[in-house]
Formats: sequence, C-alpha cells, structure tokens
Amino acid sequence: MSGAITGGCQCGAVRYRVGRLGRSSVCHCRMCQKATGNVFGIFVTAHGLDWTRGVPARYRSSDLGERLFCAACGTPLAVDETSGNLELAIGTLDDPAQARPTVQLHLEGRAVFFAELAGLPVPSDYDPARIARQDARLRSRQHPDYDTQTWPPAEGTAP
Repeated sequence: MSGAITGGCQCGAVRYRVGRLGRSSVCHCRMCQKATGNVFGIFVTAHGLDWTRGVPARYRSSDLGERLFCAACGTPLAVDETSGNLELAIGTLDDPAQARPTVQLHLEGRAVFFAELAGLPVPSDYDPARIARQDARLRSRQHPDYDTQTWPPAEGTAP
C-alpha cells in the first residue's frame, strides 16, 4: 500500500485524494443524523483535498456549511464548513481505519441506545462462510476501495 489517502462514493463517480487527515469525530447532532441517514455521523478534517474524478453535488444544510454528496448514487461525502474546514465522512475513505475517531460531539442528540451497540449479540445462525458464498455469487456494482482508471468496468469483466 502506498500510504495514499484516497476515497470516494459508492458508485465511483466521485473520487478524491487527501494530503493529510486531521481530527476525527463522532457527531450526534440531528443534522448529521439526517444527512447520513443514521443515528450519528463520523467525520474527519481533510487537508489538501483534490477531487480526482467528478465533483460532488452540494446542499446548503445551514448557515454554517454545505453537505457534499454524489449526485449519481447519493453517498454522503463531506461537510464543507463556511469556516474553511472540510470534513469527510470516514466511511468514504478507502481505508476508514486511517481516521479513527478521537472525540464525540453534540452528546445531547446521542441515540439512547448508542452505548449498547458494541454489546449487541451476534445471531446464533450467523455463518460467515455462508455469507462469503452469497457474496461470491453477487455482482457488486460498488466501486472497490482503491483508485481505478475507469468505472464501471465493462460488462463481464472484473473491477
């Protein structure tokens, strides 16, 4: 691995490269919940960001900034704050482990079950081998977690 910090949307229409990552945070505010379609958002400050394929669409969600997303697949990509900070959704990084969260924000909006998530049981019939067999049969149209010259691949070829 080259150590490059890259990422993009689910369909591959928007890709980026980052020079350096800053603080990564879990945000529990209602705006992040709505924007991500989840009970929290996890974002990391991006320094030296270049859009390498396509450009994201923008939605002005507040006076403080815009939400950036892929117009083709809808993936939430980033928050572009009027203060000059750009924060990427860490799930869009090719390697999300590069942005391990260090703080939580807006705890007043935290879902009441948030602290219980890590302790949830795994279903007794969960079979990783069965899941792997199912995954091997499907043809994913999701962009892989690395840069490609073109996307999507030609019909009948592997990514």
